[in-house]
Amino acid sequence: MDRMFRVLAFWTGIFTVMFYVGDMINVALLFLVQTAFFLAVSYLKLSERMYMYLFGAYCTIFFVGFTWYSEFILVPGFGH
Repeated sequence: MDRMFRVLAFWTGIFTVMFYVGDMINVALLFLVQTAFFLAVSYLKLSERMYMYLFGAYCTIFFVGFTWYSEFILVPGFGH
């Protein structure tokens, strides 16, 4: 299970680079933090159950945050 967190760190790292190249610095920093979190957790050698709990907590926080952002922050419209 620790390898899957390294895979998640790899992909969030790829997204970090792509957002940085696309001049989306705030989102790149958010994904950089996620990359560091996944990489740090992957080397803790936790039990598989604990890795599942951490992933469930991560998904819950992400879904709540994304719903809050899309409901209250995101302004619909065209262009800038």
